[in-house]
Amino acid sequence: MQLLDRLRLGFAVGIAKTVTGVVRSLGLGAASVLPGEISRRLHSRLLPLLFEQVSQGVILVVGTNGKTTTSLLLKQILSDRGYTVVHNSSGANLINGLITALLSSADMTGRISADYAILEVDENILPLLLKDCQPKYILALNLFRDQLDRYGEVDTIAQRWGKAIASLPEDTTIVLNADDPTLSSLGQQLKQKVLYFGLNEPELYLSEIPHAVDSIYCPRCGHLLDYQGVYLSHLGDYQCPSCGFAKSNLTLESKQHPQILIGVYNKYNTLAASVLTQSIGIKTEDIYRTVQNFKAAFGRAEELEIEQKQVRIMLAKNPVGMNETIRAVNDIKKKGKSDVTLLVLNDRIPDGTDVSWIWDVDTEELVKLGGTLIVSGDRVYDMALRLAYSSEFVDPAKTNFEVEGRVPRDTALHIAEGRKSNRLVELIVNEDLPEAISTALKYTKPTETLHIIPTYSAMLEVREVLVGRKIL
Repeated sequence: MQLLDRLRLGFAVGIAKTVTGVVRSLGLGAASVLPGEISRRLHSRLLPLLFEQVSQGVILVVGTNGKTTTSLLLKQILSDRGYTVVHNSSGANLINGLITALLSSADMTGRISADYAILEVDENILPLLLKDCQPKYILALNLFRDQLDRYGEVDTIAQRWGKAIASLPEDTTIVLNADDPTLSSLGQQLKQKVLYFGLNEPELYLSEIPHAVDSIYCPRCGHLLDYQGVYLSHLGDYQCPSCGFAKSNLTLESKQHPQILIGVYNKYNTLAASVLTQSIGIKTEDIYRTVQNFKAAFGRAEELEIEQKQVRIMLAKNPVGMNETIRAVNDIKKKGKSDVTLLVLNDRIPDGTDVSWIWDVDTEELVKLGGTLIVSGDRVYDMALRLAYSSEFVDPAKTNFEVEGRVPRDTALHIAEGRKSNRLVELIVNEDLPEAISTALKYTKPTETLHIIPTYSAMLEVREVLVGRKIL
């Protein structure tokens, strides 16, 4: 690095660290973005310079769902083996957030002493990031429709990823989800070293392809794929009867792999982290040991004890994520260990301002098993209406719920028994989140677990209410 570059780098880092100190000392936030924005203006090539200093390489984790859990598991596996790891744990996954995370481990001259950097990256940012930066590893988990007001269709994003990755050195390691047709096809066209994770457990197939499905057509020729079965949305075992395209061979078999966190989606997260760390050289038994002791990230199947009752928070911010969360909750309901579910729907920037996605969620499956459903959040009435329409029919004689108007807090809507339901469902509407949480806890028996299903900003609010502190 030239002397002038080093001086500029040191100045940018010094300013960034000063901004971080001021913001935090004044209680204005976590300073997870602003330092990166300011330092980037002072040195336009700051991010690639920081990338180059990570001795063993930068690991980028991309995908619609599962980035945080997978990244934390990766970090834990590497840390347990004695490696020094930098991670954007605040969740700030745009360019400025990535810079801030790397600067946090730099000294005042801009020198980084870290073995690995694990960076969660927003789907749309990856092509922009790869124009100037060269990671050693890229882990792509999945591609689903997410925030309708921000993102396009999954095929468009995949095409942009492919073009950006193609320019990377051939010794870059790419780890992809073979069960996702779009990503499997992408990998088969790359010149880099490509490894695949996925499931090979037909007993986990869904009974039918869910409504919230994105990519059931061949990414090569456009013909309808022939699925032997699906595990989650469009993720499954498939082949194209027209052009012969088929699921890529798995690097790691899933049947013998340990799993601690609930849900099929966490099987994918665990397998993804395992395949990548195996490629680094971590022994399988060491990976398994970490997996068995791993604790969930905040809001991602995180378990808390509140008022001597068990509470599990399960973030859901798109149709696929909520469908899988409902699937996991129902598995527990069937065992008689859960009867109360709180759903919190917000429409802020981190959540996506378009909440029409809830009509792609199979909430019928949640209503079918009965119990108490409590709804709250900025769009409480949208969520309540979706649940009401999830019944075979709603009994007008027992309904005093009005979507357009205001209703008394804790107003109960009893959804009558339908042909597909064997239990009465009580739907409680409460605009006030702390009160809704209090009601949910009151209804939860000591032997059961309260499940809270929030969108992103709602998850932060829920945790603040429950544990008395903010995450970010």
